[in-house]
Amino acid sequence: MARIRVFLISVAFGGLLANNAQAVPGNLAGAKYTGAVHSHYSKKKRYRRRYRRYSRKRYRRSRRMSSRRHYRRYRRPRRVRTPRYVRPGLRALRATSVAILNQNNGSLLYGKNIHQRRSIASVTKLMTAMVVLDARLRLDQPIRISYFDKDFIKFSRSRLPVGALLRRKDLLFMALAASENRASHALARTYPGGKKAFIRAMNKKARELGMTNTHFTDSSGLSASNKSTAADLLKLVAAAYKYPTIREMTTTSRSWAIDLSSGRIIQFNNTNRLVRRGTWNINLSKTGFIREAGYCLVMHTSIRNKNIIMVILNSSGKWAKFGDANRVRKWLTGKYASFRSAASKY
Repeated sequence: MARIRVFLISVAFGGLLANNAQAVPGNLAGAKYTGAVHSHYSKKKRYRRRYRRYSRKRYRRSRRMSSRRHYRRYRRPRRVRTPRYVRPGLRALRATSVAILNQNNGSLLYGKNIHQRRSIASVTKLMTAMVVLDARLRLDQPIRISYFDKDFIKFSRSRLPVGALLRRKDLLFMALAASENRASHALARTYPGGKKAFIRAMNKKARELGMTNTHFTDSSGLSASNKSTAADLLKLVAAAYKYPTIREMTTTSRSWAIDLSSGRIIQFNNTNRLVRRGTWNINLSKTGFIREAGYCLVMHTSIRNKNIIMVILNSSGKWAKFGDANRVRKWLTGKYASFRSAASKY
C-alpha cells in the first residue's frame, strides 16, 4: 500500500509540473528544475539566519568580556591598613602576638599584641621543667610510663609506650627537646602530691615571676586553658635561662634515651629546626602547637653581642614561626638597625 501511495503522489506531482511548464514563457520553457520552489528554503537565507544566530552569541560574549574588563580597570583598589607601631623591617611578620626584648638594658624593641591572652601550647613545658628542678628530685630515679600518662585531650601519638622505664632526667630531656607529652605527664604524676600539687606549684611559680595574666591547668600544654601573654612569656624565658639544665637540653639538636625495661634505644630530635641547623647562636628555645594556640616559638639568643628574647605566638603556618624569627634577626642585623627601644621600657 505504501508503494502505491508514493507512486500516485509522484504521478500527481509530475502532472502539476507539466501544467506549470506550459504556462512558463517560451524563453524559459526549456529551463531545468533547480529545486528552489519555495524561496524561504533557499541556501542564502539559511546561511543568513545561521550567521545571525552566531553573531548574537558573539555580541553577548563581547558584552560580558567588556563589562569584566571595565570592572577590573575601574574598580576601587583595596586599602591595606598597617598598624602604626609596625617598624618598616617587621611588616612581614605573620604571628598574632610578637615580643622582642633586649635583656641587656630591659628595653622592648618590638611589641605586637603583647598583653593579649592566648593559649601557649607546649611552651608550658618550660614551667614544667622549672617546677621539677626546683623540687630537687632525683634525676636518676627511674619512672615507669603509666596508662594515665596517655593524651586523652588531643589523642596525640607518643614514642614512649605504656610500661617503658626511663630516668627522670631522660623524661625531662625528651619533654624539653622533643616536646614529648607523655614524659611531661609522667613528671607531673610522680611529683610529691601528684598532678594537682604540680599544677598548684606551676601557678605559684608564675605568680612569683610576676606573670599576672598566666594560668596553668596542664603540665604538657595540650589543654587550651593554659593561657598567657607575650609579655608574661618574656619573664618565663628570662627565668628559665637561669637554669643550666634547661639551657643545655633545649639547645641540643639530637639525643637518645634508654628504655631500662627492654634495653631499647629511643632517639629524638629537637623540634626547633633553627637549633638543628646550627646557624643561630641560641641559648634557650621551645616550640609549641595546638589548634587553639597556633604555631608558637620562644627563644633566648645572642645577636650582635646582645641577649635577645623572642616570643612568637600564633604564627600562620608550620614553618612561618621560623620565618618570623629570621625576619627579626635580619631586622636587628640590618644596615639601619639599632637597639633603641621601639616602645616604653619593659
